[in-house]
Amino acid sequence: MAIDKILKDEASEEKGERARMASFVGAMAIADLVKTTLGPKGMDKILQSTGRGREVTVTNDGATILKSLHIDNPAAKVLVDISKVQDDEVGDGTTSVVVLAGELLREAEKLVAVKIHPMTIISGFRMAAEYARNALLQKVVDNKADTEKFRSDLMNIAMTTLSSKILSQDKEHFANLAVDAVMRLKGSTNLESIQIIKKPGGSLKDSFLDEGFILDKKIGIGQPKRIEDAKILVANTAMDTDKVKIYGARVRVDSMSRVAEIEGAEKEKMREKVQKIIGHGINCFVNRQLIYNFPEELFADAGILAIEHADFDGIERLALVTGGEIASTFDNPESVKLGHCKVIEEIMIGEDKLIHFSGVAMGQACTIVLRGASHHVLDEAERSLHDALCVLSQTVNDSRVLLGGGWPEMVMAREVDELARKTPGKKSLAIEAFSRALLAIPTIIADNAGLDSAELISQLRAEHHKEGCNAGIDVISGSVGDMAELGISESFKVKQAIVLSATEAAEMILRVDQIITCAPRRREDRM
Repeated sequence: MAIDKILKDEASEEKGERARMASFVGAMAIADLVKTTLGPKGMDKILQSTGRGREVTVTNDGATILKSLHIDNPAAKVLVDISKVQDDEVGDGTTSVVVLAGELLREAEKLVAVKIHPMTIISGFRMAAEYARNALLQKVVDNKADTEKFRSDLMNIAMTTLSSKILSQDKEHFANLAVDAVMRLKGSTNLESIQIIKKPGGSLKDSFLDEGFILDKKIGIGQPKRIEDAKILVANTAMDTDKVKIYGARVRVDSMSRVAEIEGAEKEKMREKVQKIIGHGINCFVNRQLIYNFPEELFADAGILAIEHADFDGIERLALVTGGEIASTFDNPESVKLGHCKVIEEIMIGEDKLIHFSGVAMGQACTIVLRGASHHVLDEAERSLHDALCVLSQTVNDSRVLLGGGWPEMVMAREVDELARKTPGKKSLAIEAFSRALLAIPTIIADNAGLDSAELISQLRAEHHKEGCNAGIDVISGSVGDMAELGISESFKVKQAIVLSATEAAEMILRVDQIITCAPRRREDRM
């Protein structure tokens, strides 16, 4: 009996088979959950939070769905993590990576059932993943040198990424927006300078790209509505009258005139501060905090545009884009870096007035204004656009491009099959299993579109035994199509990340042979 008492009360452990089953089942359940969102005809999920406000999110972005789930199963958590990493690293392919890892485990489970050791399976998977990656490397196209072709590659990638999202109806329009925005970045992957503003109203088609920066604020009363050649001071400082800020301080006065004196002194202090700010030789002052009426009057008299209470994201971005820095003290003007832009003016989008900064110092900055029927549509549109922007900015750096539509999976599966035939021993079974898991992705794409997947995949397989074949699934016509003609492309970087991450995740879960759940620490009664 002594052995049972190693673990404290309420801790539990599962060994061997049972532990492995628990992790397989958890991982497969997660994969099945997001499986239906894969591909151009994927379905959406509604996520409803139980918190205050009962917020509803409608999405088919794998990472967003998995991020919102509270999961107890440790293996399922590993899959959620890889989808997060995929999202941070390349921005797209979050669903594919989870589905592929799930399929690998489903295959591994069958092999474990026929008494093949997990380590054998892992080494087989490793060889297969390496081989699959090399197969893709031989087939990549790189048009970095030819600007025209490269732009059309980018357009194709953007349209392929968007076609599985809510924006698929107007994918050309949005692909154009995304490619223009990314081309302005000139090769940096910092998406900070692309700002996305969501304004309900109109339809998705009314979305547009605007050079420069748009701040979601109104211009104050009695201030210039348009400023040319602006010098902007971006600040985070209190512009309410400097109250006595000591809590619990009491000021006793013996007559009303004394109160007036205190107020007068406060006003004087404020006036000095405003003079200091004006002394920087600026004509636009943007503040993170409130600006009260009195300083606003002073700014208006000096012909300076004062914008108060700009949201922090907005103000940080404004400083970045106009080349200024956020200031909070104004005693030595020479150390403050001002921002510059050519024109500041007020514009209308829908019902709202906004402030538009054009001709900013950081030439690549631009704003995408999304219009749509409701907040849910706009949120989902923003997520989709963000995916497209991430993929494009990665592709600008690593310009290798592959065809899409299940074509890369077929190419990899074929090469991996070849490898399985050459490999002696039990490893070959694991390698075959890997190739079956790869085929699952085109199968699921076909299933989600309501097509006969078995028929399509066997046709594809036959096609791919010919040299230089471009066949993939054309979900629109419901048959096997030529991906090069249809312009369905994917970024090599995304595909590579999917294969490698999924293999690593599957390997990690396969290695598990014991799950130990510790009992939570009890709170002592402090009575």
